[in-house]
Amino acid sequence: MKNRFLKGAAASLVILTTLAFTSLNKEINIKESKVTWKGEKVTGSHTGTIQLKQGHFIVEGGNPIGGEFVIDMTSLINTDLSGESKGKLEGHLKSDDFFGVEKYPTSKLVITSISKKADGVYGAVGDLTIKNKTNKVTFDLNWKQNSASTMLSIDRSKYDVRYGSGSFFDNLGDKTIYDNFDLAVDLKF
Repeated sequence: MKNRFLKGAAASLVILTTLAFTSLNKEINIKESKVTWKGEKVTGSHTGTIQLKQGHFIVEGGNPIGGEFVIDMTSLINTDLSGESKGKLEGHLKSDDFFGVEKYPTSKLVITSISKKADGVYGAVGDLTIKNKTNKVTFDLNWKQNSASTMLSIDRSKYDVRYGSGSFFDNLGDKTIYDNFDLAVDLKF
């Protein structure tokens, strides 16, 4: 009887350990998730949104360990202008001067490592691909049971998005557009 109890306890322990360390994909609810962007220039800034096409986190033992997200670049929208100005800015951002969405309709973030920093806060490292150029990005990820959020600052010049960049062109004056743009990401599962 004692032997059967030990075997049963050992089997239960193996099953629980396997379940605890089995990774699974936690799919993003793309309709409920939101990505907002902000780009700045010498004379002001513009804001807007962009949609995820698909995405998931890899979760192990309740903790994120990786993930992959595809951004629909054709969904890029400006939210601080209206009418003709809005249409012109959106068209320009989608043109080859900026993101060339006809040739590059998606961008991708692949999270390659995540480590816990504090309760609900993880340090993440990933490969961000925009216009077929991939660079490492690091950011803090705020993790909850049914959501995750982060702020990223992206240097567009690393992705061959150089229009109006003071890093590449002289004498732009007040037409200079800063290289970094910010993304505020609010994901729902």
